Amino acid sequence: MASILVSEVMTGTYEFEDSGGDSVKNLSEAKVDVEYTIREIETNDNELKSFLFTLGCYEGETVTVISVLAENYVISVKDARYSIDWELAKAIIV
Repeated sequence: MASILVSEVMTGTYEFEDSGGDSVKNLSEAKVDVEYTIREIETNDNELKSFLFTLGCYEGETVTVISVLAENYVISVKDARYSIDWELAKAIIV
């Protein structure tokens, strides 16, 4: 296990790891069956943000990737399952 320096945390140079053990930036990099918390929706497209909001994908909500096939992601949000493409998965920052 690597040691963490207080100066790294205070200056923001240390990158915390998710419960899966790997550093994950967005949902397209997430592991299957690991629950993540959405930190933000990163896109300039207001329609895309609005669509994801209607699915329940917004800051603070939990999301789990159920399966990945090609560039299609089946995700679970608020006890519902949705199929999203790679572009949408990449916009969801966890």
